[in-house]
Amino acid sequence: MPEGDTVFRQAAVLHAALAGRELISSDFRVPTYATVDLSGRVVERVIARGKHLLMQFGDVSVQSHLKMEGTWHVYSRESGGRVQWRRPAHTARCVLRTAEHEAVGFSLGELHVLSPAEEEDKLAHLGPDLLGPDWDAAEVARRLLAAPQRSIGVALLDQRNLAGVGNVFRSEICFLAGILPSRPVAEVPDLGRIIQLSEKLLQVNRLRTRRCTTGSPTAGPPYWVYGRGGKPCMRCGTRLRRGELGEAELRKAAVPDRVIYFCPSCQT
Repeated sequence: MPEGDTVFRQAAVLHAALAGRELISSDFRVPTYATVDLSGRVVERVIARGKHLLMQFGDVSVQSHLKMEGTWHVYSRESGGRVQWRRPAHTARCVLRTAEHEAVGFSLGELHVLSPAEEEDKLAHLGPDLLGPDWDAAEVARRLLAAPQRSIGVALLDQRNLAGVGNVFRSEICFLAGILPSRPVAEVPDLGRIIQLSEKLLQVNRLRTRRCTTGSPTAGPPYWVYGRGGKPCMRCGTRLRRGELGEAELRKAAVPDRVIYFCPSCQT
């Protein structure tokens, strides 16, 4: 499931392949941008902003959001032959080619071509980015406490508070903090620890090919609780539970991640 760490990693790969290089062609396979042609433009940089990925060309940016199934692939064009994609062609939404590489966005949940002003407006709602230069733990605490009766599990998922946490990480953060995700923000005894864990988990996973919160990315279960409903807790042996936690406000904003996993003994 793409979260801030996944988007950061994809941006790093795309930046390495495209930054400083001129596009020889572009192909936007969505009706709104079907006639847009970025050939001849030089990619300045590729960055992640929370769960958003931005390819910046100076006076225009290509913004994408992976949602649940999206991904970007980078293929080498140095052989000179036809590039063989690893996903079906009908799922491609954007194809950007340089002399050396071909970047293809598959099953993208969002795709926009934006001016700098439009880009700023599009992302203005985001809170501090867990993996970005604007990270500010004090500002995150202020935003979380602005709605003290909101459950911490829902508050962590709201990108207006902090940008990058998704459903996997919020389950793991709450478990490691020993807090039930349904607990109101005002009743969390150490909110600073929640914020610190959020940053730490995304930072250590930002360049891993296999996301892991248990400390062993090469062996054993990668998660303490996420996806392990009904299985024994690796700390206390209690059967882990699976539930739903969300708000109508988030559903209206197309945030579908309501499933939550927790340990009824380790988390209070």
